[in-house]
Amino acid sequence: MSKFDPYEHLNVVLNKDGTLTRLLHFPTTKATGDQDHLPGQAVVSKDVTLDEDKKTWMRLYRPTKLPSNDKSIAKLPIIVYLHSGGWIHFSVANTIIHESCNQLCSEVQSIVVAVEYRLAPENRLPSQYDDAMDAVLWIKNQALDCVNGEKWLREYGDFSRCYLYGISCGGNIAFNSALKLLDKKLEPLRINGIIMNQPLFGGKMRTKSEMRLAADTFFPLPVIDVLWDMSLPQGTDRDHRYCNPLVDGPHKDKIKKLGRCLLIGFGGDPLFDRQQDFVQMLVKQGIMVEARFDDIGFHGIDVVDSRRAAAILTFIKEFILSSF
Repeated sequence: MSKFDPYEHLNVVLNKDGTLTRLLHFPTTKATGDQDHLPGQAVVSKDVTLDEDKKTWMRLYRPTKLPSNDKSIAKLPIIVYLHSGGWIHFSVANTIIHESCNQLCSEVQSIVVAVEYRLAPENRLPSQYDDAMDAVLWIKNQALDCVNGEKWLREYGDFSRCYLYGISCGGNIAFNSALKLLDKKLEPLRINGIIMNQPLFGGKMRTKSEMRLAADTFFPLPVIDVLWDMSLPQGTDRDHRYCNPLVDGPHKDKIKKLGRCLLIGFGGDPLFDRQQDFVQMLVKQGIMVEARFDDIGFHGIDVVDSRRAAAILTFIKEFILSSF
């Protein structure tokens, strides 16, 4: 019986210089461009540079049919979207991510800002948190720039209703970047909630769900360990606060200042126990948490199950609508 190779499972080769050769090439889709209307298109999108030096950028999405209120256009919530991919894979240009953002924008009726953050191991944590924070500060600057501010945000976005939404490692980014943003002056922007869909957290001590699902087909424990090895700062372990937010440290006091949180998880995910423990920790810190846990389902089920994907969009929509 051959030994399990987590790198082979991930379709990557770790090079001697610490970079990755990614053997999978996912299909991509271009943005529609800065157009007001496209026949048969519910959502339009365009790409915007975030930081040229870091090679980070964003894809903005907005509905073509905008809701009105008393004959004027109703302002839409702004959702900062942080994709999955285990820190090492995916781009917002990948068709699977692009279509998810189209659906989110259309179903929730929102302006979506999908962040093309830097990938590990070429860029280790906290690079991804910094990129998410850069995106939020960029949105804030659009609100302040009356002359050259991004039109879609200024004309259609509600800067008082901004949400951080992350999937898997993106959920981790949403949480940790929200903590970093507590040190920034965001007015007139307001973070109104943090949405974490199957967030990726870890720790040195194994949980029951990790042990029970150690040989999970999609997300086995050796793969999760390797992803942390490639993303955490050099010389740290899985009890670093970026991985394990339950450890003691100054970040615990900051958690008390976070706003409302929505957390979504599935019982067949090795991370399930960690996500439940994370919710309990947030509640103990006085945070208003809406937890949507389902015993049935696995990590990434919403990628292959359209009904679960639709249910998650409903959770997000309800969470956003209940906050104003």
